[in-house]
Amino acid sequence: MKVGFAVQANEGIESKVFNHFGSAPVFIIVDAASKEITTVDNKDLNHVHGACNPIKALDGQSVGGMVVGGIGAGALSKLNAMGIKVYGSAAATVKENLSLLNAGKLQELFSMHACRGHEGGCSH
Repeated sequence: MKVGFAVQANEGIESKVFNHFGSAPVFIIVDAASKEITTVDNKDLNHVHGACNPIKALDGQSVGGMVVGGIGAGALSKLNAMGIKVYGSAAATVKENLSLLNAGKLQELFSMHACRGHEGGCSH
């Protein structure tokens, strides 16, 4: 399975997870089997707030899971509709979160976990 990570900057496996999917400048995609890393610039970075297009953002890359620091309800539901599970980051880096994901220790996110504008617990 390929897992995507919304990150601040491309630092490979040591990249820091960004606090919001739609505003992440870069995505790191890790192939769990081969450990190959692909970097994708966010192709939908300048979208209207609340109108994120995950397929465009990921430049058409296919992933089975996405790890994020935060995500809006629209992007979350669009990713889920594509069969992509979304997980909340529980550590600083891609490497740490990948280890937690593989150990079954990352929380899968559902609509109740989504950011609501710039209110509540969302840190973006």
